Amino acid sequence: MNGQSGDLVSNKRATFNYEVLETFETGIVLQGTEIKSLRNHGGGLQEAYVKVISNEIWLVGANIAHYRFGNIHNHEEKRDRKLLMHKREINKLKVATQEKGYALIPLGMYLKEGRVKVKIAIAKGRKTFDKREVIKERDEKRNIQKMIKNNL
Repeated sequence: MNGQSGDLVSNKRATFNYEVLETFETGIVLQGTEIKSLRNHGGGLQEAYVKVISNEIWLVGANIAHYRFGNIHNHEEKRDRKLLMHKREINKLKVATQEKGYALIPLGMYLKEGRVKVKIAIAKGRKTFDKREVIKERDEKRNIQKMIKNNL
């Protein structure tokens, strides 16, 4: 798979619950069987978030399932995982999270040149009425696409 990219895990609810302001690509420190489990799409980011702790960034609450063929050295499913970024980018994220209403959320994990990358975002939480607007806009776009398709 060298040189190719492919989605492993995505957080589909993130773009609904949050307004994404800026995205970043990070590396991730994995142990033993975690990469094999991710290649089998055995992960989830639904309850995950990113936290800055003493000039390091950590992925908290991400679930990477046990590898089926793993042995006693199989990994822990919900452990905190260190993310890899440049110091200036970490400082930018730290400043952004200190502002009220902003959060760091993972959007997905994917392969890039044989390595797992995590796409994270600075995001602002949406209120309930904002979510209704998103649903309304999405339905309108879908109806327009149906009308265009039926007319052709």
